[in-house]
Amino acid sequence: MIKIIVFDLGGVLIDLDIKSCIDACRYDIGCEEAARLLDPCHQKGIFQRLEKGDITRDEFAREILAMCRPGTTEEEVAKAFGKLLAGVAPYKVGLLKELSRHYDLYLLSNNNALTMVQSWKMFEDLGIPMDSIFKKQFLSYEMHMLKPGDEIFQTAIKEIQALSGPVDAGEMLFLDDSPANVSAAIRSGMQSVCCPQGADLGKLLKEALA
Repeated sequence: MIKIIVFDLGGVLIDLDIKSCIDACRYDIGCEEAARLLDPCHQKGIFQRLEKGDITRDEFAREILAMCRPGTTEEEVAKAFGKLLAGVAPYKVGLLKELSRHYDLYLLSNNNALTMVQSWKMFEDLGIPMDSIFKKQFLSYEMHMLKPGDEIFQTAIKEIQALSGPVDAGEMLFLDDSPANVSAAIRSGMQSVCCPQGADLGKLLKEALA
């Protein structure tokens, strides 16, 4: 019986538009490197270091600006990368509200200090602040760990057990759009479902919770 639901953020709850982000980086700020390094699930290079918390937001800004067209500002960089987050499908707002009445909900996301600011505001504007919906947000840049590494799942499971009381890993359901992350969750003992972007999240959950 599932008692806990753990969501990935980008690609599961927030739709991603990787093409618009890459195009903005290439044409608006002249950062060709972004096209090679950005990925919907697993970042590379400087973006991976940012998600793991190995560099600060300011360090990232300095390094990215050096890759951009001369004269580019930090605001222009933020605007270009902000195009990655396309929004939350309206039906997911009601779905999260309903689920939160019956389950403890958690977030486990490879993310960074730049996109999380935008994500928090997005949920706030929708009337479902993350702090009110999720019992805890496990964010890679704060934990200095990345999915699909086993350590981030094992750490999250232990903290969930401390916060939600006696619960086995097998009573936790994890949803992610990356098959590699789903496999890692299963290795850790959790139940897990792959939720590709655009899939009907409500239908997947109904089947998994049946």
